[in-house]
Amino acid sequence: MPASEPTPEPSRRRRLLILAICCMSLLIVSLDNTVLNVALPSMRSDLNATVAGMQWTIDAYTLVLASLLMLAGSTADRIGRRKVFKTGLVLFSLGSVLCSLAPNLESLVAFRMIQAIGGSMLNPVAMSIITNTFTDPRERARAIGAWGAVVGISMAAGPVVGGLLVDTVGWRSIFWINVPVGLTALLLTWRYVTESRAPKPRRPDPVGQLLVITLLGSVTYAIIEAPTEGPGAVLPFTALAALALAALLAYEPRRPEPLIDLRFFRSAPFSGATVIAISAFAALSGFLFLNTLYLQDVRGLSALQAGLYMLPMAALTFICAPLSGRIVGNRGPRLPLIVAGISMAACGLLFAAFEAETSTPLLFTGYVLFGLGFGMVNAPITNTAVSGMPRSQAGVAAAVASTSRQTGATLGVAVIGSVLAAGTSTANPTAGFVEAGRPAWWIIMACGLSVLVVGLATSGRWARETARRTAQRLEAVTPRTPADSHASS
Repeated sequence: MPASEPTPEPSRRRRLLILAICCMSLLIVSLDNTVLNVALPSMRSDLNATVAGMQWTIDAYTLVLASLLMLAGSTADRIGRRKVFKTGLVLFSLGSVLCSLAPNLESLVAFRMIQAIGGSMLNPVAMSIITNTFTDPRERARAIGAWGAVVGISMAAGPVVGGLLVDTVGWRSIFWINVPVGLTALLLTWRYVTESRAPKPRRPDPVGQLLVITLLGSVTYAIIEAPTEGPGAVLPFTALAALALAALLAYEPRRPEPLIDLRFFRSAPFSGATVIAISAFAALSGFLFLNTLYLQDVRGLSALQAGLYMLPMAALTFICAPLSGRIVGNRGPRLPLIVAGISMAACGLLFAAFEAETSTPLLFTGYVLFGLGFGMVNAPITNTAVSGMPRSQAGVAAAVASTSRQTGATLGVAVIGSVLAAGTSTANPTAGFVEAGRPAWWIIMACGLSVLVVGLATSGRWARETARRTAQRLEAVTPRTPADSHASS
């Protein structure tokens, strides 16, 4: 169909079906992470891995995901969102099968990277499809809230399903559940999701892409390996990360169509959403990493029992995510961000200062607080990131928000795991686990305070005005066309 010819607005039934298909892609990506966390102790024992090895099973995935999300978003805008989305489903399902067959830690990490390549084509592209399908701002906010609720579903189901599979079949079976969901989503996408693309997508930026991969990879390696290799051994990687960041900031503004459009960050809400996403997901990944090892290694629970222990956190996330989406649609992002920041900071404080691990009621209170906070934070991040941006660049804008989430998740596991490794013995990692984890809980509390402070600063009248001015500048550079308005039916 010619670019100038608009396509009919999809019916409400079709819009909801498209939302469901996009939610299935988020389900397998989110479920994979929560299930994997419960399986970490079994995987460590079977593969004879260290704490650093377990960090790499998670961070190899999130690192590749964070590095490729913006490329996937811009590529989908250019060659077709449906095409990229289907490719992502195939690669993610294939990577899951390979992970279940991994003979050692090194091959598992490599197969996790294949999963990540597929995953990078799912979430930002799905969000772009949703953004272009639900054109009414209030309806879009509610759709994003429902999409975010899938994270709660994965948190509720992941630990229990993963624990049951690990205890009965073995850790390799946790990767099997991605395959039927991925194939079902692929068939439904083939049938119901029509192709869409931006009328003026960005051209490829291989130099910017290489700099992003270098920056994130060097930072992550330096953080994870510092406790075992020593600061001197990782100093070259720290320097490489600094050089990559400086080159990125110097190179990207010179390009007419950069991989990272730094003009987006003139919007205070958009910049705030980026910082909040990094903080919230660093707290989440650190929280899951700490508690999974604590419940199984220190308390001696089985994988299933550990999953059941974490249900209060998952249930609150599940309940609060759609509620947050409705509040954002009706009243804006400020209230959910305040609740999220206070709740996550209070959880960190409870463990850091009051030793919540030593009391089961306090433990569950901390889990409830974290679930409440994380459930409230996701919808404001996504809605703020895509609102006010030209819809022709919806894939790139959504990809920046998704990249921020995965960068936060990568840094959370890297930092929290390294703090834990530095405070425990290699010969007996469970000895002194609670005390070694105390600084990690202070870090999680700081992440919660970051959500609160940045959320307050970037959700007021001044911030909204910066978003309006930024949107005007971007619209002036990237004018909307009739095809743009109907791109995603």
